[in-house]
Formats: sequence, structure tokens, C-alpha cells
Amino acid sequence: MPYTTEEGGRLNNFAIEPKMYEATPPSKTQQRNYIIMGVAAIALVAGLVVVAFSASNVG
Repeated sequence: MPYTTEEGGRLNNFAIEPKMYEATPPSKTQQRNYIIMGVAAIALVAGLVVVAFSASNVG
């Protein structure tokens, strides 16, 4: 384990840092899939709002 000795003889442990890497930008296929999922999510939320609104005005 990596540690250092401070003044007065105290040991100070450090956590092992994870290996760092650079993120890669999404490919064209991934970008297309993100757009499709976004549109589907918006449609789902809009549908839920319509159902909630129509159900609240039943009476």
C-alpha cells in the first residue's frame, strides 16, 4: 500500500487511484440511437400528460 510518513512519525495511507482514460465521442449510429430514444421518451411523457389531463376532467 502506498503511504507516506508525516512529521511526528504518523503514517498517511492514500487510496489507489483508478487508471484514467479519455472518453471517445459517440459514433453516428450511437447518435442516431440517442435521438430515437429521446423522441420516444418525449412521446411517452406527452402521452402520460394527455392521459392524466383527460382522466382529471372526467367528472
